[in-house]
Amino acid sequence: MTALQDQLDEITANTRQLVQANRLAIGERAVAELFASGIEDRILPVGALAPEFSLKDAGGKLVRSADMLALGPLVIKFFRGRWCPYCMTELETWRGLYGQLRERGALMVAIGPQTQRQSDFMAGQHGLPFPVLTDPACALAEKFGLVYTVPEYYRDYYLSILINIPFLNGEKTWRLPLPATYVIAKDRKVVFAEAHADFRVRPEPEEALATAFAHHGR
Repeated sequence: MTALQDQLDEITANTRQLVQANRLAIGERAVAELFASGIEDRILPVGALAPEFSLKDAGGKLVRSADMLALGPLVIKFFRGRWCPYCMTELETWRGLYGQLRERGALMVAIGPQTQRQSDFMAGQHGLPFPVLTDPACALAEKFGLVYTVPEYYRDYYLSILINIPFLNGEKTWRLPLPATYVIAKDRKVVFAEAHADFRVRPEPEEALATAFAHHGR
């Protein structure tokens, strides 16, 4: 299987060929500023106690972290939205590993700020076997230290490529989560935590899976 990061790097290379340099520079500036803000150093770290949550899935059913953790360790994938090709490539990679994850007693959810309707489209279009949960206004992502606001100068760029984040998320703030991968052990302890200010960089799912399997049955 091709490494996830190799697939993401291919998206980046294609984007650089297709998009004008002055427009690419807007995104580069936003990533550099987000990194400089120190947000990566403030994410909920390994060893911390994960906040409990109950969020609605794409079908409107309430999914509770306590119910899932009663069964096994939980992988949480925070994603930006179905409009992000990096997030979708990553979630499709996890889709391929989901059977293995379940066989080994772990569970998984994907959590993003988009509306339930968007999650329903996404789960159907990409055949995602795990719950896709809506986190209104990034309230849960904020407890994980992942939230930032898209800067004014970057909003026009998104709108120009028909990504209307307030519409997709059903609220006006332009808040997004850093794409993040968490593994929570049954006792709610964080055992794996990785998030990058650069949305083009993601951890290999196998690393997080190995951590989840190591904590099953504890």
